[in-house]
Amino acid sequence: MTTYAALLRGINVGGRKKLPMAELRQLMDGLGYDGVRTHLQSGQAVFTSGHGDEESLAAELADAIEKRFGFVVDVIVRDHAYLAAVAAACPFPAAELEAKQLHVTYFSAPVDAARFAEIDREAYLPEEFRLGERELYLYAPDGLGRSKLAEHLAKPRINKGVIATSRNWNTVVKLVELTAE
Repeated sequence: MTTYAALLRGINVGGRKKLPMAELRQLMDGLGYDGVRTHLQSGQAVFTSGHGDEESLAAELADAIEKRFGFVVDVIVRDHAYLAAVAAACPFPAAELEAKQLHVTYFSAPVDAARFAEIDREAYLPEEFRLGERELYLYAPDGLGRSKLAEHLAKPRINKGVIATSRNWNTVVKLVELTAE
């Protein structure tokens, strides 16, 4: 059995795509996942499964959500080892920053630097980003809501062909903890 986190993109935000966490847990239990727990209302669930891989589990959950709730939700599933590696590889001094200043965007597939080549990094300073293989680290000193760089990074042409969903540093750390149990 492997422990995973499911990251759901864009649910329970601004009154759209309402997905009660109790109903999500029930749905995931019905798919045969074990130890299902949710974290916050913004789309994180932790579970164990002995079948499938990250991509097939994400597709299975996304399909079940669409059938049950009637709307499409992008889902990324990652195991504990990946989540822990992402937290450990943070290129910014996480211990010195407020959680609202540091974010990780998880991608559904590897992304290369060419995708971000058009961005004039100097124009956004002191905001910065660093790219991993399937993740992007964003330092936004005034928070995500005021970040011009985050707004630019979210543009469809940059994220074309991949699912991208962001979490603040508190959630990044919490998902590592929850998937370790």
